[in-house]
Amino acid sequence: MAKKKRLTSLEKEIIQLLKSYPDASIPAPVLQEALGLHGKKGSKKLKHTLHNLRNKDQIRMTKGNLISINEVYVDEEKYYEGVLDVNKYGDGYVVTEGRAQDIKVPSRYLGTALDGDLVKAVVTHYHRKSGKPVGRVEEVIKRGKTLFVGTLTSPSKNTYLIHPDTQSSRTDFFVEPSALNGAKPGNKVTFRLVQWEDARGLPEAQIVQNLGDSKSNEAKILSILAESQFESAFPSEVESFADRISDQIPGDELNRRKDLRDEVTFTIDPVDAKDFDDAISIQVLDNGNYYLGVHIADVTHYMPRGSALDEEALHRGTSVYLVDRTIPMLPERLSNGVCSLRPNEDKLTYSCFMEISPRGKLVDYSVEEVIINSKQRFVYDEVQEILDGKDHQLKSTLKTAEKLAKVLLDNRFNDGSINFETPEPRFVLDDNGKPVDVIIKKRLFAHRLVEEFMLMANKTVARHIDNLRKQTGEEKNENNHPFLYRIHDQPDLEKLFNIRENVKPLGIDFDVKKRVTASDINSLLSSVEGTSMESIINDLTLRAMSKAVYSPKNIGHFGLGFSHYAHFTSPIRRYPDVIVHRLLKRYSSGGQEYTFTELKEVGEHCSEKERYAVEAERESVKLKQVEFLTERLGETFEGVISGVTENGLYVILNDVYCEGMVHVSDLKDDYYIYNSQRHCLIGRSKGKQYRLGGEVSVTVVKTDLEKRQIDLTISEQ
Repeated sequence: MAKKKRLTSLEKEIIQLLKSYPDASIPAPVLQEALGLHGKKGSKKLKHTLHNLRNKDQIRMTKGNLISINEVYVDEEKYYEGVLDVNKYGDGYVVTEGRAQDIKVPSRYLGTALDGDLVKAVVTHYHRKSGKPVGRVEEVIKRGKTLFVGTLTSPSKNTYLIHPDTQSSRTDFFVEPSALNGAKPGNKVTFRLVQWEDARGLPEAQIVQNLGDSKSNEAKILSILAESQFESAFPSEVESFADRISDQIPGDELNRRKDLRDEVTFTIDPVDAKDFDDAISIQVLDNGNYYLGVHIADVTHYMPRGSALDEEALHRGTSVYLVDRTIPMLPERLSNGVCSLRPNEDKLTYSCFMEISPRGKLVDYSVEEVIINSKQRFVYDEVQEILDGKDHQLKSTLKTAEKLAKVLLDNRFNDGSINFETPEPRFVLDDNGKPVDVIIKKRLFAHRLVEEFMLMANKTVARHIDNLRKQTGEEKNENNHPFLYRIHDQPDLEKLFNIRENVKPLGIDFDVKKRVTASDINSLLSSVEGTSMESIINDLTLRAMSKAVYSPKNIGHFGLGFSHYAHFTSPIRRYPDVIVHRLLKRYSSGGQEYTFTELKEVGEHCSEKERYAVEAERESVKLKQVEFLTERLGETFEGVISGVTENGLYVILNDVYCEGMVHVSDLKDDYYIYNSQRHCLIGRSKGKQYRLGGEVSVTVVKTDLEKRQIDLTISEQ
């Protein structure tokens, strides 16, 4: 370990900047710009300072002048705990806190560790060229996944193996005949790891569920669900608990709640929705202010903390919305029945009432337990038709809601909210689950209307906690009214650099500074609006965003531009909303419900389950895209290049919004070389270029349902 040496002020500033983006390797020109060092003089000063820092073992510099923090210098221990991420080639990366770079572990040094496991790893050396840490797994601390999915095979009599579906699962599993659970070779199955003590042998598995023929739609969908650690069926004790819940509201509960059954409340949801967890009421007061009520299904009334129902909801964390079905967080009796705010039925809600000025400023608010009776179940298209002029008995109410929503929307964007608009495909399926058509969902103002009201309620309840803290005078005490916030950090600087380089050849100047603002990103999105690049840049920018997570430590929400934000409006489908309801109710009675540490743990769990759910939803869309194009092999589509790598081009097909790949080896008209600086493929002889946003005609030549991949070729060569 090199001895630490005194740093100059500029050296300290450089180190601080690199530590702020520990996963980034920053180009020297970008570093110079971020530090405000201008011209040749600034360049010379930076070069000299970087030379000194490298001599002090503080930084690493590659041949391409990419600068990163030197891990050899900052390492205090050789052993690290982290989560193992195994790639499709079988090599692993241990992702640890406090290290700028992941530890690469070659497959032969993984031991008995599997993808997602929490492991202890040792750094054995640093790669000679890249300088990145390389090591081996010493111990599996905790298994990361409890559920796996694969296809059962039988290479010989009474010998059964499971070949896992995920490419990151680097080994087959063996199954004792007594643990087959009725499955036969060729069946898709879910299974659990029984034991794996010796890396020289195969891990032992027990089959949990036989999903049937591996080629069936049911098996494919349930496989995606299992890959993301979700199960469709509820445990029997949870179903029994739900069945015992009465759908009749006791008289004493009616008497203690604010009664709004005679007021006009209504729901707006997708046409196929059954779990109505939010309703709206709105009127204009005599003083000209709006009085908005956002009424949320009172799930916590029916789900005591620590009950079998509550434990299962916490375990699931969220509902999962696949292409052809919903896997609910709560049993159907609750999600679609007792709790759902169905029309013309008395329902218990936890409601946020907000008095809002004509300019959109919150004047006053209250959060109360209420009973409502929804007068109308609207769908989005129907509301849009009414807003556009169609007659309805609630037309004036909806027009009032539209007027307020427009004010709130304008204010939100003016205050720094990012305006993302990403196309979303919807599949038309036949009776066997096979996609017969793809429709791009229309974004209506009716969607915006509901969204703005929900955002306003979520922001208001989070502000309410801030007000409670201020009243106590102990704002720095983490256990003073701890709360579960929805937080969103600054975007990834390195990915923003990549976007900047991608749009530069198109004449778009995207200025990336040390701290990028929402207005910077909105300007970028506005510059490509209406062009072939719009959906691509929207997607790239979304990927550059940090992941929103749940935490009791409030850092605000960058994407929305809110200093305080929480999830309050969907307790039927999100467990964090259940937590928020419990906290608000307990604080209103002067008590405590969760500690800061408990909220930290549940926030991390729910954030992880949310990531798994999003992964499952995306994979179900990919599956249907591949199935759709499997029936259209040989057909030609117009598309836009959505990505360029040395291996080829990624192309999004315009009409169906499916993405496939053109391999560089299939570009037959020339020998193409990848230009990393210009992010394009260039023909060596003819100079033809393929770059991001380019419009191309492509033909579907191959699909792979197991890997969910689509292969394309250029039609005009």
